[in-house]
Amino acid sequence: MAEGPLQGKVAIITGAASPIGLGHAMTMGLVRAGARVALLDINDAWLAQSVADMRAIGGEGCALPLRTDITDPTAVEQAVSQTIAELGGLHILVNNAGINQRSEGFTAANQPTNFWDISPAAWSRVVAVNLSGAFFMSRAVVGHLLGQGWGRIIGVTTSMDTMWRKGGTPYGPSKAGHEALVAAMAQELEGSGVTANVLVPGGATYTNMTASTMAYDRDKLIQPDVMQAPVVWLASEASSGLNGQRIIAYFWDERLPLEARLQKASAPAAWPQLGRQAISPGR
Repeated sequence: MAEGPLQGKVAIITGAASPIGLGHAMTMGLVRAGARVALLDINDAWLAQSVADMRAIGGEGCALPLRTDITDPTAVEQAVSQTIAELGGLHILVNNAGINQRSEGFTAANQPTNFWDISPAAWSRVVAVNLSGAFFMSRAVVGHLLGQGWGRIIGVTTSMDTMWRKGGTPYGPSKAGHEALVAAMAQELEGSGVTANVLVPGGATYTNMTASTMAYDRDKLIQPDVMQAPVVWLASEASSGLNGQRIIAYFWDERLPLEARLQKASAPAAWPQLGRQAISPGR
């Protein structure tokens, strides 16, 4: 394989193993770009197949399967340590793992739900994976990234309208929390050589969460490989200086010069366009 822009880089991707997921597609993109990747997931069968897929592209040493429950801080710390030990370093974290109450079996695939219909168990599980898991992972890697003065944290959230869509609790609010976390991290990391940005597909996407839902026509959904080119760019040296932004993969057009590409596909993460609204003490 020709040397790519991520040659020598090591990445962790959470929720990496679903054969029709964003994680699988992004892992493939990073491996093709030369990175070695630790695939974190809790599905052993998916992990085995995805690692085989990656090794067919990048060779035996390009992929490390790690069965990890990212809602467990101790397991997260162990996965990060194992990645560094076995792959020789760590440079990139992609917080991709995401679930909803339907994918976890709390409600039927096509059952509409009001927020008051959501059980505490469903709420807690979705928030634990989508928000707390992203926090635990970021917290576990940041010391290493800061120590080497270089790193990339990429959070996969969701479209803005999905965050507050009717019937979308708790998935939407958990992803909104994740995006706010990325925006806060970016400010705290500014100037350190470590950046934090958001990457989203841009709309309903064909993944394991939508595949079983009759409401979606597969051919009309965004396909997961739309994430590959922008995640490689975000993970690379080329993205230095970009921090606290959200990139919509659907609009990422590598035929355009970089400035025009970013103008088309990116905006600040979270909601700074609303302005500062808190009343300052003494006013």
